[in-house]
Amino acid sequence: MCLAVPAKVLEINGNVAIVDFGGVKREARLDLLPDVEVGDYVIVHTGFAIEKLDEERAKEILEAWDEVFRITRGEELPRGY
Repeated sequence: MCLAVPAKVLEINGNVAIVDFGGVKREARLDLLPDVEVGDYVIVHTGFAIEKLDEERAKEILEAWDEVFRITRGEELPRGY
């Protein structure tokens, strides 16, 4: 199974960005998305930014991941989920 995860772009140096996955910083290649800027959200797959997201959509995806992690840890979700 492959995962593509949203990350926020913190720095750009040529075709390499430093991205933040909720506090974990990694490098991501920008070869496929030359118009990315610092502050943008991108989907990263196998070290490459493959899609640019608006902030609202990125936060929706990250909240969904948080829900999955909480369920797998056996935590109860707040009412309304």
